Amino acid sequence: MASSSDVNSSADNTPENPESDSVRRGRVRARRAAVMAVPATLVAATLAVLTAEGALGVQFAISGMPFTVTATELDGEGFEQFGGLDEMAPGSPNAGDTGGQVLVVTSAIKKAKLTKLCQSVDLGGTNLLIKAGEGKDKVTATDLTTDSTELSGDAAFKNIEIGNDASTLTKAGVKGPIGVFSQQADHVFIKDLRQTNYATTAAVFKLPGLKLSFSSKGC
Repeated sequence: MASSSDVNSSADNTPENPESDSVRRGRVRARRAAVMAVPATLVAATLAVLTAEGALGVQFAISGMPFTVTATELDGEGFEQFGGLDEMAPGSPNAGDTGGQVLVVTSAIKKAKLTKLCQSVDLGGTNLLIKAGEGKDKVTATDLTTDSTELSGDAAFKNIEIGNDASTLTKAGVKGPIGVFSQQADHVFIKDLRQTNYATTAAVFKLPGLKLSFSSKGC
């Protein structure tokens, strides 16, 4: 906001130097715009911090097209799992009779290593196929979350807790909805992992030996 000295100076100079007055008005508008931008910047920064701390989940409209993920081994530190609901974009052609919603199980892992990762999406007549981690270097991910409708494999957990309220989870830094059944563990190991997923997020996802192709067969 302009000070009284700015206003008085502007009034004194108006008859003698209109161009100077215009410059001053422009500076005042710029200062006002900067002040108005501060709350938006603070809100964005706060949301970024809350997301990083797991207080808010990263949400997006899912396509509604499921994809398959397999790995010969998954080794994870800090594991959480709870129920959730994913939503498609309004008017999605994949909504069918679901109302655009899919009931999922969200699995969160703080640090994960995957051996021989395969991901495929059925595009109707062909599959988009992604493979990685087939050599000596494994696929690694931090703050990994997957929203699944099916999950199978041979699993082992260390220090597991079953029946927690999802809003109180601490092992992977992600908070689920209050009043929702959940479980968590210090460590998870799954052999012959197979998932049907609708969404995956990760803070960092490294895929050594990445290969992308189209194939008549999925994972």
